[in-house]
Amino acid sequence: MKVKTILVSQPEPKGNSPYFYLSEKQKVKIDFRSFIHVEGISVKEVRAEKIDLKNYTAVILTSRNAVDHFFRIAEELRFSVPTDMKYFCQSEAVAYYLQKYVVYRKRKIYVGQRSFTDLGKLIKKHKAERFLLPSSDKLKDMIPVTLDELGVTWTRLDLYKTVMSDLSSLENVMYDVLVFFSPSGIDSLFKNFPDFKQKDTRIAVFGNTTVKAATDAGLKINILAPTPESPSMTMALEKYIKEANK
Repeated sequence: MKVKTILVSQPEPKGNSPYFYLSEKQKVKIDFRSFIHVEGISVKEVRAEKIDLKNYTAVILTSRNAVDHFFRIAEELRFSVPTDMKYFCQSEAVAYYLQKYVVYRKRKIYVGQRSFTDLGKLIKKHKAERFLLPSSDKLKDMIPVTLDELGVTWTRLDLYKTVMSDLSSLENVMYDVLVFFSPSGIDSLFKNFPDFKQKDTRIAVFGNTTVKAATDAGLKINILAPTPESPSMTMALEKYIKEANK
């Protein structure tokens, strides 16, 4: 069956996204809708964790959400972040975003290549620091495992949580392809539509954990990324559309 409509379970991208190019080139309609969103944990709940921010000399930042909520809670707790605080950012994108809150050139900022394993190599060189990990309620297992293996002193502090979005407005809307990037997106689909039947809908997934969640939910996966041939989701979609729309 031909592909004419695609729903991507993420916010609409800004700027020159490959999705816009794909839509124009393959003459398909691509919509965007967040299946999940992030909410901050209240300062009352954070206080209940009984963690004193002044006891830490370094912060590990794995995402822009971690940056936002670390500085949010610091402000709500009336904690003035020391100028000599060290920041360990998982990627250049996270480090760049940090400039929203600090004067970049005046801070000690360490940047990983992309993965947490890469960042771990930098953390290992600063084992004397006391690390704080601002986290969501859903943390990848490999992060605490990596930190424990490094033998550093670290503490996890949950500051935000992943919440399923209300998708009721999509109840009577049909798409040829649904695109997912996380297990939470799959969970949100069935939370919003418990009676969902795949039928002729094609399912596209990104990453091994999303593959497992989709399979466990009884979905048939039609489009998979990343692969050696299709390292990005847009490339995987284009390859499938070319075949389906012949």
